[in-house]
Amino acid sequence: MGKLVLTVGVFMVVIGALLMLFERFHLPGDIVVSRGGFTLYVPLATSILVSLALTVLINLLLRH
Repeated sequence: MGKLVLTVGVFMVVIGALLMLFERFHLPGDIVVSRGGFTLYVPLATSILVSLALTVLINLLLRH
């Protein structure tokens, strides 16, 4: 279980670093609303993509 938590943590750090590198990473399907000094960012497509990647990764790690 510890190996899984460590792997998922490293994966999340890598994804976070990539997102910081590309500044604001917008996929078609992400919702951005800007009004005055307020910005609302709802990353729907990005969330689905990250969820799929984590599902594949976890399934590969837990397969015996």
